[in-house]
Amino acid sequence: MKNLEIYIHTPFCVKKCEYCDFLSFPADDATQLRYVKGLMAEMIFYGPLMRDYQVSTVYIGGGTPSWLNEEWTAALMEGIFECFNVAEDAEISIECNPGTLSRDKLLCYRDAGINRLSIGLQSANADELMLLGRIHTFEQFVTNYEVARNVGFKNINVDLMYGLPQQKKEHYLKTVNKITRLQPDHISAYSLIVEKGTPFYEKYKFDMVRQEAGMRTEFLPNEDELYDMEMAGREVLKEAGYRQYEISNYAQKGMECRHNIGYWTRENYLGLGIGAASLIENVRYTNTSDIDDYLSGCRNIHDVGEEIFKSNLHVSADVIDKKGQMEEFMFLGLRMNEGVTRENFEKAFGISIDAIYKDTMDSLKSQELLVAKGGHIYLSERGRDVANYVMAQFLLG
Repeated sequence: MKNLEIYIHTPFCVKKCEYCDFLSFPADDATQLRYVKGLMAEMIFYGPLMRDYQVSTVYIGGGTPSWLNEEWTAALMEGIFECFNVAEDAEISIECNPGTLSRDKLLCYRDAGINRLSIGLQSANADELMLLGRIHTFEQFVTNYEVARNVGFKNINVDLMYGLPQQKKEHYLKTVNKITRLQPDHISAYSLIVEKGTPFYEKYKFDMVRQEAGMRTEFLPNEDELYDMEMAGREVLKEAGYRQYEISNYAQKGMECRHNIGYWTRENYLGLGIGAASLIENVRYTNTSDIDDYLSGCRNIHDVGEEIFKSNLHVSADVIDKKGQMEEFMFLGLRMNEGVTRENFEKAFGISIDAIYKDTMDSLKSQELLVAKGGHIYLSERGRDVANYVMAQFLLG
């Protein structure tokens, strides 16, 4: 039986953060309930089509899933278990904002089968939280973190962000040190990316250009400061017992995020909800991003076209050819510290990796950006610092 991952998008949030370009927005209870019913309709539609797959992970993301009424979240989980073949040891995660959690919600999540929390803290510093537009305080985070532990959650991730406007290395390390003392099982540490269409873009777009060009900046940390921040944080996390297993992710032993590893190793995944993407047998499907179209489509969800998984909710269904599969295998797999293996490449494509990428790998090895050892191919320490450049070399002309 093949593995399948499920992603459920819940787009609702109290308000958008200043840096956020995700598909998210506030909505009233009536809209949220209609949306939950739409998600249930998708589950009922896809369940029979996925009967030959076993669900290894479920990830409820957003938006702010923890803003949703917990009874509706429980209903979604009930739908997952009823419609799909869920493995007994499945990793089931939900993203949480500390400002929308409560003991009752955490108890409901636990009883519904959710066994992993991903809590979006971003910073332990009050001024930085205010700058980001977060709706919570560090004190709220600590309270909810402790409640989560007390009610039985043994797998908790905390999201952190660095490279913020006016942020210094010592500010970021203050956050990292506070979090490592709490000993979450997993920590995701991301550099701020100033995205178009966000309030941050209007404020810092010219500074972003300066940063990318290696020039002196006015608000954002410059390129060297950003690098020092990342390296210092990485060292603190290492000393605290966290192993970096992917460019932005650190875990205690055995606590790596199985859902994200599935993305990086190109497992089949099914996306439910507006804007959600799926990858089923090398066809990538994308749902409509318009909530009105989504809700009306869910009322009469049906097959369209010749693709067995394509529904009227999809706005695209793109077949990934062999070249594209090879590219994804490399630049997704190289995100992980252990990289990719020669054996898995040949198993996937029926040809040796050297037959396709020998010149590319030799060039990157000569620049000390890539390591080939014991059947594994992975980024060097230096290669991780310029990961985007390295991965771009694996695009086939």
